[in-house]
Order: sequence, then structure tokens, then C-alpha cells
Amino acid sequence: MQQKITRKKICLLLSLACLIALIINFLIFHQIISLSIFFIFILTNIIGFFYLLQLFSNRNSLVESQIENIKEQINIINAESVKAQEFGAALKFRITRYDNLKKVIEELNHSLRLEIVVKVLSSTVYFLISNSCGSALFYLLDTHTQKLSLIHSIKEDSRLVILSKEGDIFDYWVLRHSRELIIEDLKNDFRFDLDTVRSQEMRPVLSLISSPLISHNSLLGLLRLESDKRGSFNQDDLRFLSLVSGLGAVALENSLLFQKTQDLAIHDDLTGLYTKQYFISRLKDEAKRCQRLDQRLALMMIDIDFFKQYNDRFGHTAGDIVLKKVSSLLKESLSQLNPLLCRFGGEEFLVMLPEIDKQRALEIAEELRQRIGMEKILLRRQNTSITVSIGLACLPLDTKDEDELIQKADKSMYDAKRKGRNRVCYT
Repeated sequence: MQQKITRKKICLLLSLACLIALIINFLIFHQIISLSIFFIFILTNIIGFFYLLQLFSNRNSLVESQIENIKEQINIINAESVKAQEFGAALKFRITRYDNLKKVIEELNHSLRLEIVVKVLSSTVYFLISNSCGSALFYLLDTHTQKLSLIHSIKEDSRLVILSKEGDIFDYWVLRHSRELIIEDLKNDFRFDLDTVRSQEMRPVLSLISSPLISHNSLLGLLRLESDKRGSFNQDDLRFLSLVSGLGAVALENSLLFQKTQDLAIHDDLTGLYTKQYFISRLKDEAKRCQRLDQRLALMMIDIDFFKQYNDRFGHTAGDIVLKKVSSLLKESLSQLNPLLCRFGGEEFLVMLPEIDKQRALEIAEELRQRIGMEKILLRRQNTSITVSIGLACLPLDTKDEDELIQKADKSMYDAKRKGRNRVCYT
């Protein structure tokens, strides 16, 4: 660079010297007396011109290079700015997600009811992860049969029908491995055979995430989000779903224990039927509803004939077997009628049949009596039969008071016993 500057100065000085000499000669002698000086002047100016032209060209290239570098730096800064904005938006989105966890925990702490816990967990992940698109499915696991059961779903398309109530190939993959599953594009996922998937009854699913609900090393169920579009979920979505599932599993276990406690409180230990206190409470509510809607209600009081003889002859264990058998027959025989069944005390049972008139109730009672009479029970290697006496009363035909309804059904049952047992009587 220093040499370029020196050459430039020399050229300029030579040109200037020649120019001064020409001017002096011209002023003194009024003519150019030396052609050699003139040619030197021209030559030095030409050299200086080309040198300046080259210098200008080099300087222009340098400026253009600097401009390109500046543009490149601007592009880098813009890219970094966009990346920073995207990161800021993603961070804000994550903060919003995790801020909502506090609300979720508060909602879960407010109630131990299973349906509330399930609804809160499903709606939370559906809104925060799926942005209210696709579907959210909540499965519970039956620890005895090891089968899944769909107990709640949220669907973007209300017309979508979920037929796989016990889960599909993806749900049982999660169940078998007890860990999270993410499928970004089902058609490119080597873990699942497309032919097998197509052979099953499947909804149009292309991407999904699913997380098991595990508490104290016990798998309770799973929570799943799915979409009919590719790439709807990423690893961050799966991590958040796993976090919600971890919190939800504890709340779910507490609600299941609470529900079990409630079930034990309102069910008879031996027969599994409702207790007397719970039955009477439900009967009062049902009686009020029937009167308000002008509907019918039938009540049956059932007593096992000669029950004491079973205990005396075969022991108290045999009596328990008979009670369990009668309870099972009541459930099986009346399952289509939506009954409310109760062990009223000892060997007596109460059956409430909503929206059943007296004539139809008599037919049902007679069919039930015959069905029980045909059953054989093996007690100490002996085939034994059971008979029952049934008393019937109906609301509002016989009375409008639920307490009096029980008394009338009880009186009818004692009438059946007095008349020889193994029969149906009514007021």
C-alpha cells in the first residue's frame, strides 16, 4: 500500500514538472522548443491516468467487497434476530404452558371425584398441546383383566366415532413398554406395520403422542393425543404430556381410592349390592322424580324361603353362598331393566324398578321367582334348590310416600310367606 502511494506521488511530480517546463518555455519563447519534454509530459500523464484508473477500480472493488461483507453481516444479524424472536416466542409459549400447571394442580386438589380429575387432565393437554385440534383420549386400566377402557374423549370433529373402546395397537404398545410414545408420521414409523394398522378398525391417524399414567410403579391408564395430520407433535409436546401425566397419575390414584372407599361405604361386603341406607336415600330421590314427571315405580321385597335351614344344615358358609347366588341371579335376570338392588338385611332384598307399572312388575316378579327356583346350588356335594317369596308395591298406585311403599312391599312379602312361600303377592 505504501509503494502504491509512492508511485502515485512520483507520477504526479513528473507530470507537474513537465507541465511547469512547458509553461515556462511557452511564456518565454512563445513555443514549445523541446519535443522530448512534450512527449515525456504526455507519457507521464497517460501512465498516471491508467494508474489512477486502476487505483479507482481497485478502490471500487474494495468498496463493493466491504458492501457485500456488510450485507452478509446484516443478513446474519437478521437471521439471529429472527431466531431470537422465535426462541422468545417458544420460551413465552413454554412459560404459558408451565404457568397453567399451577391452575391444573389447584383444580385437581379441589376434587377427588374421578370424572372431574379425568376431565381436567384431558382438557388441559387438549388445549395446551393440541391447541384444541384432533382428539384427546383417556383410558383406565383394569388391573384384574389388564384391559384398557376408554372413559373420556374430546374430539374436534363431533361426528367422529371412536369404536376402539379398549384401545388399539398404539395404546397396547404404551401399556406393554410402560413408557411414552411419539409418532410424527405413521407412514414412516418402522415400529408399526401399516398393513396391520389398516386391518384394524382405525380412525384417520397420522401422528400421535401418548403417555402412561403411573403412580408408585402401578400403571393406572394412559393419556393420548392424536391428529390426522403429519408432524402435529414434537418432543417438547411429549415432555409436557409426560409431566402432566406424572402429576395426573397421583391425583388419579387418589380419586380411585376415594371412589373405592365410597363404593365400600354404599355396597354390602358379601353380596356387592347397595346397602339399606344408600338404597333408601336413592328411593326417596327416585320417588320425588317419578311424582314430578308423573311416572311409575315398582318395588319388590324378596325373602329367601327357609334360609335358616341352610345355615343349620350346611353351616354359615353355605348361607353366604346362597346369598351370593341369589344376588348374582338378581343382577343377571334384571340387568336390562336398570334396577337398583339392595340387601335390606339378613336374607331379604329390595329391588326398585323405575318406570315400570304394576302389571309389568307382576310379570317381572313371577319370571324372577321361576328363574331362582330353577337354579341349583352345590352345597357340600349336594344339589340344593332355592325358592323366594316376593312382595310387590307400586308408586303412585298403592301410595305416594316412599316409606309407606317399603312397608306395603314388606307386608305383601309376608302375605306370600303366609300363603305357603315361593310365590308373588301384591297389595
